[in-house]
Amino acid sequence: MNHSWIWIPRAVGVAVIIGIAAIVILHSEKPVVPAAHAAVGDQGAMPELTGAVAWLNSAPLTRDSLRGKVVLVNFWTYSCINSLRELPYIKAWAAKYKDAGLVVVAVHAPEFGFEKERANVENAVRELKVTFPVPIDSDHRIWQAFRNGYWPADYFIDGKGRIRYHHYGEGEYDKSERVIQELLREIGAGGFDAGTVRISADGAEAPPSDDVRSPETYVGYARAEKFASPERVARDAAKTYSVPPRPSLNQWGLGGSWNVGAESAVLQQAPGKIAFRFYSRDLHMVLAPSKNGKPVRFRVMLDGAAPGEDRGVDSNADGAGELRQPRMYQLIRQKGRVRDRLFEIEFLDSGAQAFSFTFG
Repeated sequence: MNHSWIWIPRAVGVAVIIGIAAIVILHSEKPVVPAAHAAVGDQGAMPELTGAVAWLNSAPLTRDSLRGKVVLVNFWTYSCINSLRELPYIKAWAAKYKDAGLVVVAVHAPEFGFEKERANVENAVRELKVTFPVPIDSDHRIWQAFRNGYWPADYFIDGKGRIRYHHYGEGEYDKSERVIQELLREIGAGGFDAGTVRISADGAEAPPSDDVRSPETYVGYARAEKFASPERVARDAAKTYSVPPRPSLNQWGLGGSWNVGAESAVLQQAPGKIAFRFYSRDLHMVLAPSKNGKPVRFRVMLDGAAPGEDRGVDSNADGAGELRQPRMYQLIRQKGRVRDRLFEIEFLDSGAQAFSFTFG
């Protein structure tokens, strides 16, 4: 077992340790992860799908029960923007090729602690209208069996149970669909439209813009970068912070009383604020209400004013919104020219949990 750290440049991803095994976890902030795919060929036997804590939409599936089918194993997690932007394609393929013999298995492998909870995954699967089998891989057993290191990641398995192709990150959807068609023809399936699906998605599932200059940024001290509040972070202890008066691009800071943990920061007393100077069309945050489940009200500002038509789907034109579930919230979608902006979110109730920022 490898206990060493693996260094990955920030432009490509983030290296973290889960448990005692070194596992590289990568979020692509671009539509395509360069050189992260392979040509169609025999890449070994499909591992068993054992170790999930539960299965949704299906009884547990096995390698033997899937023989004779074409299988797409998709690794995802419900608060990941990259997974959400790929999801419309996964759902479209599942529907289009189901009768021809395609089985989609969407392995939910969590990043944050709240994504390990079955009730949260069930709620996300229901709201996202995912109807194909979802093993809840909270202990990363299936993830490790595939030696996976990416969200999203897709493995394409032929009728003999062999992995024939894989793709990491977003993008190259036409090529992935062509692989599905090729593997279906190998098992004698036909009668499907040979064209590729065309997706028109909105909200968080819409494709990213072409001009994103802000990277995924974590709030918890384990992976935080470019924290710019004047005060030093007090780990796992309550402390009062002040928002940086003039943050540079991609710098951020806290205002108010927060307890910064390894994974997230928790607001101790309301009100509390987070500010981030960013450059992208979209700004999202992974947020959660108080740990007792009590909703948390918030208000979003853009360059010191209400966002208006630049609001995201999770706030209104005045910037008002509410945290009711632990998930990713889309807070800004700029309608005009993308440029450097100052984002602020003020929480009006204590207990708010902030995990990360993502952009698009």
